[in-house]
Amino acid sequence: MPSLLFCGPKMAACGMVISIWGVIMLAMLGIFFSAKSAVLIEDVPFTEEDILNDKNPPQAIYALYNRVGINCFIAAAIYVAVGAISLCQVRLNKRQEYMVT
Repeated sequence: MPSLLFCGPKMAACGMVISIWGVIMLAMLGIFFSAKSAVLIEDVPFTEEDILNDKNPPQAIYALYNRVGINCFIAAAIYVAVGAISLCQVRLNKRQEYMVT
């Protein structure tokens, strides 16, 4: 029977820790971008032309804030998936530890 185990116990534990950190950080960034935090204006990808050519510049900037917030939530979801895979690997490593071959 083929094994689904593809990483060791230390790498799986490291993946879980990094995933937990990534989910917390990116979820908080997503919340702050969705709330249009002024501190994060440097991370919003806009140019001078976006402001000068638009008749309603704040709405364009708010739309960019929302887009960046959604990207943060998508990245957090990817970290959740990586964390789930790491958790499965930790469990498979523990099960293999008790197997007698």
